[in-house]
Formats: sequence, C-alpha cells, structure tokens
Amino acid sequence: MDKLEVFKTKIMNFIIQILLLSLFIYLYKYRFNIIFDTGITEERKFIIQLIANYVMVDINNASSVQFIYVSWTLVSLFPIFIFNDYKKSYSLNLTTFFFPNFFFYVFIYRYSPNYFNSNFQTLIIQTIILGLFIVSLSFGLTFLLKRIRKPEYEVQVEDLKIIKQKNRIACPHCGTEFESIPKYCYNCSKEIAIATNNE
Repeated sequence: MDKLEVFKTKIMNFIIQILLLSLFIYLYKYRFNIIFDTGITEERKFIIQLIANYVMVDINNASSVQFIYVSWTLVSLFPIFIFNDYKKSYSLNLTTFFFPNFFFYVFIYRYSPNYFNSNFQTLIIQTIILGLFIVSLSFGLTFLLKRIRKPEYEVQVEDLKIIKQKNRIACPHCGTEFESIPKYCYNCSKEIAIATNNE
C-alpha cells in the first residue's frame, strides 16, 4: 500500500488539519474574545472558547485576522498537495472548516443566547468570507499546481510512448515497420536481427 494512501482519507485529513490548527493556536496563544452571558458554566465556556479559537476572527484586531487567515492557508495546503484535485481539496477543506463552525454556533446559541443574538450577523458574515477564501485558495492553488506538475497518468502515457517509439523498427530490406523487434520480417521473410543488433 502506498504511504500516501493513508493520508488520502477524509478522517485522516480532518485529524491532521485539526492537529495543525491546534498547534498554531497553542504556539500563537490565540484567543477569540467572547463576552458570555451570565449563568453559563465554566465547562461550557471552555468548550465554546476552544471551538471558537479554530474559526472565529475579530475583524477589529489585525493580529486576529492575520492569524486565522494565515493558519487556514497553511492548513488548506495539506489536501491541495496530497490530492492535486480541486474538488477533493475544497471539499476536504470545507469539511474541516464546517465542523468547528457548526458546533460553535449550536453551543453559543444554546448556552449564550444574548451574545448569539447580538453578534450573529457579524459572526456569520466573517464565517462566510473565510469559507469563500478557503474555497478560492483550494481552487487557485490546485489549478496552479496542475499547470506546474503533470498528473501521474500523463507522465505514464508519455513514458509508454517513449518505450513504444524505442521498440519501433523498420525492416532494412523492405521498409516494413514493426512495433516489436522480430527476428524475421513478416513481409519479406528476411532476417532483420543482424540489423537490429547493429543499432
């Protein structure tokens, strides 16, 4: 089994991308600012805060914008380079992007409704913009990579054409072409092995 095949699964791709994001968040000590409603438990605050750090951006804070967009750019490169296919790239990137967003909105709606109602429009616009950015990045970089490097099947076809051309010979007596190297010409029945050996 090809070593890359292990990484070419949705679950493995999701795990790697989340681990990378977690590493970036930890190293940068990124924290999205949330003003929770009163009465919410510390455990719920912790979970919501943890999820928000993956996908939420404060547009009034330049370092927040820079961190989220740079982090998602780097994380989005993984499926782009592994698959070299824009459909798989953007679908895998959006899958990874969707889950933390989904749980963030569900939890914040349920456990901090005042914050949700007063900030929903701003949050959803930022989510849509970041999602479009990820899709555009996936399309653009995959298209660029396809132009730079040829797909594997195209390389194989070219190799086969070269091999086929090397094996093509012509009878030195009658000019009949062959795609193999026979000992005798099937057209004039003369031996052509000596001519072949001299090449």
